[in-house]
Amino acid sequence: MTLTTPPRAAGEALAGRREWTALAVLMLPLLLVSMDVSVLYFALPAIAAELRPGATAQLWILDMYGFVLAGLLITMGALADRLGRRRLLLGGAALFGLASCAAALADGAGTLIAARALLGVGGACLMPTTLAMIRTLFRDEAQRAKAVTTWTAVMAGGISLGPILSGALLEHFWWGSVFLVNLPAMALLLLLGPVLLPAGRGTPGPGRFDGWSALLSLGAVLPTVYGVKEFATDGWSPLAALAVAAGLCVAAAFLRRQSRLAHPMVDLALLRRPAYGGSVLVNLLAMAATVGFAVFTTQYLQSVLGQSPFEAALWSLVPTLGVMAAAPAAAGLARRTDRAYVMAGGFLLAAACFGWLALVDLGTPLWAVLTACAGYAAGIVSAMTLGNELALGAAPVERAGAAAAVLESGQELGGALGMAVLGSVGTAVYTAAMPSGAPVAARETLGGALGAPAPVLAAARAAFTEAIGGAAVGAGVLMLVAAGLSYGVLRGRRVGD
Repeated sequence: MTLTTPPRAAGEALAGRREWTALAVLMLPLLLVSMDVSVLYFALPAIAAELRPGATAQLWILDMYGFVLAGLLITMGALADRLGRRRLLLGGAALFGLASCAAALADGAGTLIAARALLGVGGACLMPTTLAMIRTLFRDEAQRAKAVTTWTAVMAGGISLGPILSGALLEHFWWGSVFLVNLPAMALLLLLGPVLLPAGRGTPGPGRFDGWSALLSLGAVLPTVYGVKEFATDGWSPLAALAVAAGLCVAAAFLRRQSRLAHPMVDLALLRRPAYGGSVLVNLLAMAATVGFAVFTTQYLQSVLGQSPFEAALWSLVPTLGVMAAAPAAAGLARRTDRAYVMAGGFLLAAACFGWLALVDLGTPLWAVLTACAGYAAGIVSAMTLGNELALGAAPVERAGAAAAVLESGQELGGALGMAVLGSVGTAVYTAAMPSGAPVAARETLGGALGAPAPVLAAARAAFTEAIGGAAVGAGVLMLVAAGLSYGVLRGRRVGD
């Protein structure tokens, strides 16, 4: 089946140099917002040495940003449509810059946690507006596809670049420098945004902004993500189960309220459209596999191969190179054939690469592991790019902010679920593979075996490679499901359906 790009509607001119320059400006804050998810991985020891936070406070320093970001995405996406995307984007940039200063100058754990929360608020303003702005800047389908490809690659690359930038800065500066690096990009956005980005007055509509919907969306996402992450790190606990149950109950109340409002924050009719709802679902599965397996890759490089954190971060760039090469090629192929076939093919490639990784043992060369990682990353991000474009095109221009926010919320939830599910699978395989006579700490995690005698450490490293295999099988199954959904639900769907 061959598809051709439909002709542009009258009056929809091709984007020019101004729009592409605006896209470049938008990518700077997106890069930093995605980097801030991982930028503290190397900085935490220095922070702990100076601020002396307890173990619980350290976890909140790491997680507060992601929790607030995920919880506010839907609300901020709806506000962007209502108030104007440029207005919210610039406000978010100003807040992100101020919060970065506060984090860099924090003199206590509580201050740093509060600053990380404000960074999450600013990031929630920036992420959906950058994607929604693409819908406004690029009306031509082919150009919008290139812009969405760029957006997806920058978002994925930022997460990989965070630890590298952090490590490089900490070689020469104090830990606060990992936050101050945000300031030049935010200043550039505040300077050039009013000139390059369309103003837009928003679409207030006849109904008032529904504060209850905003509270319910926050109450649905925060406890769910928290509970799922607790499952991933500490296993089953009553608190984690209660958090997930509470989040799901609030989510049901949120959906019920949206179905009754004349002007809902989230248009449920849009979710029922296969092009949008199907894209949200397959991208959720894609993020589950990507984030869930990445945890094992990092530990493999450091704890099994003995690399330093900075060396491991550099090697982690290899999959990013695969993404940058494959995503534009997939976008070009999707213009010549049904994009569902390309998406399914990307997920099948990822499944095959996870199958390869399921065979990893202590004798597997590093190049083989990295090649498989580059392959699955290329397949997944290529498919996600096409899914993002399909979902964004399915939403009306005036609701692009809310549509982008729901899409990104699904990806955040997918990442948390992936860590929980694949983490549980890997932990079960690791525990089963460890000798029964090994110390309890060594039987629970690879980190617990690092100070153990050499035979125990060798057994732990071998068991961890088996755990990688188990997690890879789980990720491969997720990719097969995503491929089936892409083919079954999205086949024949075009941008704008």
